[in-house]
Amino acid sequence: MKATVVFLLAVLLVFPAAAQKPPELNDGEAHGDPPFLVEDGWRALLNGKNLAGWHGQDPGKPNEWFTTRGIRWERFLGPTRLQAIREPGGRMLNGPNGRTVNIVSDEKFGDLELYLEFMVAKGSNSGVYLQGLYEIQVFDSFGPIGPLTSSDCGGVYHRWIDEKGVGGSAPAVNANRRPGEWQSFQIWFRAPRFDSSGKKIENARFIRVLHNGVPVQKDVEVDGPTRAHMSISEAPLNPLMLQGDHGPVAYRNIWVRPLRPTIER
Repeated sequence: MKATVVFLLAVLLVFPAAAQKPPELNDGEAHGDPPFLVEDGWRALLNGKNLAGWHGQDPGKPNEWFTTRGIRWERFLGPTRLQAIREPGGRMLNGPNGRTVNIVSDEKFGDLELYLEFMVAKGSNSGVYLQGLYEIQVFDSFGPIGPLTSSDCGGVYHRWIDEKGVGGSAPAVNANRRPGEWQSFQIWFRAPRFDSSGKKIENARFIRVLHNGVPVQKDVEVDGPTRAHMSISEAPLNPLMLQGDHGPVAYRNIWVRPLRPTIER
């Protein structure tokens, strides 16, 4: 009898834990901790040690991106700078002066869900280019800045045609934190579609974008590459690019998973 009781207790302790799995939360909303901690299917694009899996966009120019364990920002002594020690770590910084080549993933992606965290110095500027072509703007838009535009943080940046900006989508709200604080994007992206001859039949689309957990974009079609995109053609698969030549910016916790249908609640 005693052995039976012990066995049943062991079953009760082991099987509930084994049966538990993360819930399906893909409803386009934030759920506390970053999604890679509470949902299945995510994988990291930074290895926590070095920049393996990434390369500079222009091989003819110095690539000053480096990894580090921590980023320092000085509100009074140097608000326009980010500083770090070059060492193995899970954060990457665009050089000591904040102006270097853009950094590009070795891997290419199509439909994608992307989560990443970034830090900007005061007045700084960067961008997250899905497929190297379609930008979600990274910018220090903290504080009252007037009407929002596609140039503000969380905007789908405009195209550049005939020496002027065309299109783009301003963020729905200003969700910015102050310079020197980590911020996040969660992006649901649908790649352009092509027929068997290679002709594009559907444009790329940002299904949803969260900035610091706040919805800032929903169902935005992008009819072509945005300004300062990579010199590559639209395609089913292309790399991720992070802009590195517009001021100090750091990135960490870059995670991806295949795009999944959004659960309506």
